[in-house]
Amino acid sequence: RRQPPGRRRMWALRAAGVLWLLVAAAAGPCPRPALPPDTVLSTVGANITLPCLQRQLEPNGTVSWKLENQAGSSERAVLGASLLLRQVRYDDSGRYSCYVGGCLVRSLRLLVDEPPEPPGFSCYRRSHVKDILCEWQPQRRPSPRTRAVLWVKRWLTGENATEQRCRYFPKVEKFTCRVTVPPSEDDTFLLVSMCISNGAGSAVSKDQVISANRVLKPDPPVNVLVDPVESAPQKLRVNWTYPPSWDPRFYRLHFQVRYRAERSQSYTEVSTPTHITSLVIHDAWHGARHRVQVRGLEEFGHGSWSEWSQEAVGTPWTGRTEREGRGSLGFPSDYDFYSDTFTGPPGLYGTEGANGNETPSCPLSPNLCPALCSRYKKKWRRGSLGQGKASAVVQHPLVPLAPPSPTSPLSEAPLLSPPASPGAPGSGDFGPFDVTNMDYLLVPQ
Repeated sequence: RRQPPGRRRMWALRAAGVLWLLVAAAAGPCPRPALPPDTVLSTVGANITLPCLQRQLEPNGTVSWKLENQAGSSERAVLGASLLLRQVRYDDSGRYSCYVGGCLVRSLRLLVDEPPEPPGFSCYRRSHVKDILCEWQPQRRPSPRTRAVLWVKRWLTGENATEQRCRYFPKVEKFTCRVTVPPSEDDTFLLVSMCISNGAGSAVSKDQVISANRVLKPDPPVNVLVDPVESAPQKLRVNWTYPPSWDPRFYRLHFQVRYRAERSQSYTEVSTPTHITSLVIHDAWHGARHRVQVRGLEEFGHGSWSEWSQEAVGTPWTGRTEREGRGSLGFPSDYDFYSDTFTGPPGLYGTEGANGNETPSCPLSPNLCPALCSRYKKKWRRGSLGQGKASAVVQHPLVPLAPPSPTSPLSEAPLLSPPASPGAPGSGDFGPFDVTNMDYLLVPQ
């Protein structure tokens, strides 16, 4: 069955690419270093014998050995024609010279090493203006003579590979290789491989095809802060900044925030528009500590997400200060949420506080004042559910509960009858007070 010319051309290109990969991998320049003829190779922990003479010495014959290595030089005298070293280490490597009667007879070079493991490296780029870094972390600590080289060539071209020497960092125990890419070649595909060699042998990695944009991976955002939102017990405000390795003046990131309450095991993830470095969480748990992390991705989706930032902790606004909670009026805790926005009748609470709210100071009876104040709070709550705002309610001053002065033109009859005993007819539910005019307790509509 004949295939369209376009499909045949596509399969031909794929086959040529695979064949070129196999040829490039087979011809990868990772030779095993040749050992000089006077070198003795040993693995770590083995016992090794260094011969000095082919013939036997006299019974009292003494042979002295001198070691020269990176640590300096040392001498030791032995009986017999050979030097026995037990459980050698990397530090035992060096040149051993045999002397008989003060004359040099033989010199050998001992190399204590192990063949390197095949490297499995990965490449990344911190920003558009940074070089590509390829890293490999061996499973075991390499010997001091281990060398790493990265071979780089353009994909599907006939040019020769370039060699990039790699550096070993003992603190992180990684080999790091640097590849410089011009800004105009961010989308150019590169074929890279790593060669590891030491005195005991060499190993080569598998080839990888990369590009500067494909390996782009920003550093995590920094300075993550979580703050409560005033008067909002279910909100948290999160702020962060770009990582120092990313310049936001020319290239931008968009971010993702994940958060959870400490009592929860699952995260909620929210994305932000490009270049926005803040977010308000609207569904936080009231009174619970939350853990928040942020990560970033290049604005056009090149590369991969950064790692998550370090955790930041915050708690939503609780509204509890030294003067809040259970105030002087003895309100239940259910009213704490409304205490900052409630507006009562003029003069009911006394002087105005620093926040514009009335400072609790009730001049009425200790038993009657909570009932009056509670009714005003309930009216405010009904207004917030659709009957108008509390600030729109017409304020009606209360008539003071006190006997009129002798000069008052009002009736001389007292507004309140004398106290009656509890349970007596007309005593009501207000304790010692006999309220005959219920208008004092009812708010005019």
